[in-house]
Amino acid sequence: MRLSGKVAIVTGAARGVGAALAAGLAAEGAAVVAVDVLREPLEATVENIRLKGHTATSFAADISKPEGNRAAVELAVREYGGLDCLVANAAIQRFAKLADTTSAMWDEVHAVNLKGVYLGCQAAIPEMIRRGGGSLIFTASVLGIVGDGDLAAYGAAKGGLRAMCRSAAVAYGPYQIRCNTICPGDVRTEIFQEYIDRAPDPAAELRRLEVLYPLGRIALPEDIARAAVFLASNDSAYITGTDIVIDGGLLAKVY
Repeated sequence: MRLSGKVAIVTGAARGVGAALAAGLAAEGAAVVAVDVLREPLEATVENIRLKGHTATSFAADISKPEGNRAAVELAVREYGGLDCLVANAAIQRFAKLADTTSAMWDEVHAVNLKGVYLGCQAAIPEMIRRGGGSLIFTASVLGIVGDGDLAAYGAAKGGLRAMCRSAAVAYGPYQIRCNTICPGDVRTEIFQEYIDRAPDPAAELRRLEVLYPLGRIALPEDIARAAVFLASNDSAYITGTDIVIDGGLLAKVY
């Protein structure tokens, strides 16, 4: 139980990667505050964690607002006595090339994907300082490293997370607060499956994507969760200000 006695907040925890992150941290002993705007699937995530004998609380909140983040931290302190880890995972996507991205689309994506993480850190860091240290984990993306022409705003926000991670690592290292990003490629989530199912030949589309990855498969949400457990635990006590790329070798390729 590598996270026994630790308290973690996971945002975007209702489904997909976020649900796996919450379950993974709880399975290793953390008390988890699972946060999302999607109340019903969030409650299902927490119920599944509790049925396995682990500890979690659901909290419906909009993390693009300061009050949502403050309330989540206050809940963690009130229910579990403190805060050791923030996994800032909540994100949205809007498909558009740069010149076709409206101001409203840009603002919507950045309010959640970048500003929401800043607001989460702003709420969490003072409590981590009082706790004597902690771990900030940002779910970035390979699209914060390389480009997708149809996800301009999303890529810009994820690249911003990588820069903000380094700033936080430098500023709060003296307080024993570490900050790292996780950068996944494609992940087998509900949204990914919906994309596959819309293809004229879903099986062929899945094969087309799988062969892009040297490991020959699309990541499972649990693949991402295992990295978060590592970064939240003392096993990564001397790792800060860096990216953990989880892409099955995708970025190692030239063509």
